[in-house]
Amino acid sequence: MIRNLQDEILKLKEEKKVTILAHSYQSPEILEIADFTGDSYKLSVVAKDLDCDTVLMCGVRFMAETVKMLSPEKKVILPVSYATCPMAEQISPQRVLDFKKDHPDYVVVAYVNTTTALKAVCDVCVTSSSALKIVKAIPQKNILFIPDRNLGSYIKKMLPEKNIVLWDGYCPVHNAVTVEDCETAKKLHPNAKILMHPELPAEVLEYADVVGSTAAIIEYAKNTDEECIIGTEKSIADYLNLVRPTGRYYQLSKKLICPDMRFTTLSDVCQALKGLGGEEIILNPEMANQARRTIDEMIRLGQ
Repeated sequence: MIRNLQDEILKLKEEKKVTILAHSYQSPEILEIADFTGDSYKLSVVAKDLDCDTVLMCGVRFMAETVKMLSPEKKVILPVSYATCPMAEQISPQRVLDFKKDHPDYVVVAYVNTTTALKAVCDVCVTSSSALKIVKAIPQKNILFIPDRNLGSYIKKMLPEKNIVLWDGYCPVHNAVTVEDCETAKKLHPNAKILMHPELPAEVLEYADVVGSTAAIIEYAKNTDEECIIGTEKSIADYLNLVRPTGRYYQLSKKLICPDMRFTTLSDVCQALKGLGGEEIILNPEMANQARRTIDEMIRLGQ
């Protein structure tokens, strides 16, 4: 049944000339029908140079909005309209504007997991794979890093020469992991390396053998003969076990399941391609142009 649905999707996307992008946290059956897969940074770069009229983004809303910002002339569809990122909406644009008014010497760095309205009042975006490089490259010492306090804390530790201010945002899924989860996983798999995403809390990252983005975790795990405990969304361990069945990959915690990433199904993709479901992303042009500056700057500094 899954194969039949995938075949129908592949046929529809060719007929309608639609490019399908899928974030790495999507289910394996969706990754298989995508034209491009990867983390937010990779998909941002890909989206900018797509040669097509319509893009279907399998992920969450801020990702589809980013595609629309970079390709305003294209039709961009989010298969499931209620697939959002809780962290993206934790900081209000007005709060940032108030901070900038009181602290004009600060550069505001926004994790790409943010709304278009919030990006529009910031200076540069980053992803987990590019944050360290970009913040280091910023000439100014004073940085406001939003919204993820955990990723920001990691960057602050790695760049003590910077004065980095953090607020109270976080990824609810990664932030739920505890020290006890780490100790339990290590007890069950004492010889395994622990690979962790920097959205995890600082006290949890102390248990990591490798800290890196989704892409970095996949790359490391696929190229080692060691057992690996995967400290990010469950789909990554699932994916690794599928593409390299001889490997041994274990989940750090059963809490690491993002419900919003799980909303999108093959049926949703198929219905969206038929024009019977999904939502076309429409952005205010002026706000989108302001927000795009932060994405363009992210791509420039991240190269």
